[in-house]
Amino acid sequence: MKRLYVVRHAKSSWSDPALGDFDRPLNQRGKRDAPLMGTRLKEGGAKPDMIVCSPAKRAVKTARAIAKTLGFPTGKIVEETSVYEASLYDLLAVVRNIPDTCDEAIMVGHNPGFSDLAGYLASDSHVNMPTCAVCCVDLEVDSWASVTAGLGRMVSYDYPKKHA
Repeated sequence: MKRLYVVRHAKSSWSDPALGDFDRPLNQRGKRDAPLMGTRLKEGGAKPDMIVCSPAKRAVKTARAIAKTLGFPTGKIVEETSVYEASLYDLLAVVRNIPDTCDEAIMVGHNPGFSDLAGYLASDSHVNMPTCAVCCVDLEVDSWASVTAGLGRMVSYDYPKKHA
């Protein structure tokens, strides 16, 4: 069995209209929520072997904050260019390329692809990933290359405002 945490990046700032989408940083809420969700992951027993994220600034900052909270080395975070502006099928290709030595992985990226991915893996078309949401899916496979629809079971679904 493999476990995947699908994480949408934390809330980003729109305060500088001159910045392109790729370069938008986290806003204050995002800077607060990313470590909060890292703490919730830690309390839930998350122990990732790998963290893969979009190279967009807000996704990298989210991944780093979560990694620090989990005690995962930030230097081992894999920035995967194909995760930025990815479709469901682009994201599935990334999942299927996770090394089989990893039993537990975290992916950090963007909507709408991440809501689509979580829904596809969990066999639930109604998954909506607000900023910094985490969907944990257990996959009944021995190899990431075998991941397809119907093999996943949603273990948990959390987001910052859920407990507010």
